[in-house]
Amino acid sequence: MSGAGDGRQEPPEDESNRSIENAVMFGFFAVLVAAGIWLLGTMADIRKVQDCAAQGRRNCATVEAPERAR
Repeated sequence: MSGAGDGRQEPPEDESNRSIENAVMFGFFAVLVAAGIWLLGTMADIRKVQDCAAQGRRNCATVEAPERAR
């Protein structure tokens, strides 16, 4: 509670400092969202392999086919 009568004043906000802070926070949240999307994709892949193995199937690993040359 800083009132006008106690003699203290808040320093004015520096506009460039605030925009730098906003850019840093945006970068942090972008990295956080990207990590979340990667984690969800990885969990989905693991779930598919576990479901395959739980059904008693063999060779449940992901098969990557090479691209054909045209």
